[in-house]
Amino acid sequence: MTTITRTVTVGSSHGLHARPAKLFAQAAKELGLPITIQKGEGKATNAASILGVISLGAEHGDEVVLSTDAEAPGAAEAIDSLAALLASDIDAE
Repeated sequence: MTTITRTVTVGSSHGLHARPAKLFAQAAKELGLPITIQKGEGKATNAASILGVISLGAEHGDEVVLSTDAEAPGAAEAIDSLAALLASDIDAE
């Protein structure tokens, strides 16, 4: 299987905790693709899982890696949209 990966710096001023993790996981779930997120050498987790995303412990400025099956329809666009969301201050009001 060929995968698409993107390394992204977390832009949320609060990191991926509670509200930003929820917003990110909801966006990933809406895409309907099996997308994983990983911080460093840690275990990859389902990007659509709020608890999985929180468990990464990703702080502002940390790098995370998003990946999915390159052959899935819309895979590149999905990864790009999630990467842009992660790079933004997702929970800024």
